[in-house]
Amino acid sequence: MPSLDEIRKPIKEELKKFDANFPSLLKSNVPLLNIVANYIVRRKGKQMRPMFVFLTAKTLGEINDSTYTAASLIELLHTATLIHDDVVDESFERRGFLSINALWHSKIAVLMGDYLLAKGLLLAVKEKEFQLLEIVSDAVREMSEGELLQIQKSRKLNITEDQYFEVIRKKTAALISACTSCGAKSVNADASILDSMKRFGEYIGIAFQIRDDLFDYEKTTLIGKPTGNDIKEKKLTLPLIYALEKSSVQERKKIIHTISRHNKNTAKVKEIIEFVKLKGGLDYSESKMDEYKNKAIDIIKDIPESEPKKALMQLVEFTTTRKK
Repeated sequence: MPSLDEIRKPIKEELKKFDANFPSLLKSNVPLLNIVANYIVRRKGKQMRPMFVFLTAKTLGEINDSTYTAASLIELLHTATLIHDDVVDESFERRGFLSINALWHSKIAVLMGDYLLAKGLLLAVKEKEFQLLEIVSDAVREMSEGELLQIQKSRKLNITEDQYFEVIRKKTAALISACTSCGAKSVNADASILDSMKRFGEYIGIAFQIRDDLFDYEKTTLIGKPTGNDIKEKKLTLPLIYALEKSSVQERKKIIHTISRHNKNTAKVKEIIEFVKLKGGLDYSESKMDEYKNKAIDIIKDIPESEPKKALMQLVEFTTTRKK
């Protein structure tokens, strides 16, 4: 499987230009805000979402100013939601570094997230990209709904498989769907292509989140054992949901009781991980992940071959084979 560096090759120059311009979008007259913004810029992640914007656009047409606006809008709003997520989850680490929440506390983190959201909205209005703004705003709405639905279900520990897919469709897939939709819109794709690329991104996003959920049950190269973090946070994801559905009433009650009362107990969490493996939860989840990945690939199979299309398909593959 090609590395991300290889996948980036067809849009290498576009990403370089994007990286050079993005920090200027965060600038403020408030010194503290600039310090926090600089910390964010220096710790950028894989940039998969801008990559989806640029590769989609270049697969369907020619990258232009609208495409750069779309990528910047997505990155601003995505970064804002990550900062807010860390506050909601009381998380003190992000991508191996201390989170904004950990360094500057929740009040500044929330305000920084709000600032980035506002900058994204202002950018779209300034460039008169109202359709891009509509696509991304709708995604942010869905992400908020997904997070709230997950919180509601984690309190009751009664989420079904259908509800799980509704949560991840909103929480994760909505933004990746916005990436591919905005990429297509930026090159003036027609309505049918826009609809196809929206579904394309949604399927990728669902596969992406299932891969994330599987990490919780797999050995990591860092610590050599599964983390069980979702269980510790009382989040029921697909591997566990499937295992519970394949269990007797008594087994289910025991597992739910353990998650409810002993979710911080490392030994108990390990027992639940073994239970999920025994019931086939990991194999089932991997099969569902591949199902959605293949549905995404099917959507773009008839698009004429090109280097950007090849890279886009490789990026889809990467979402389900990545190791972190």
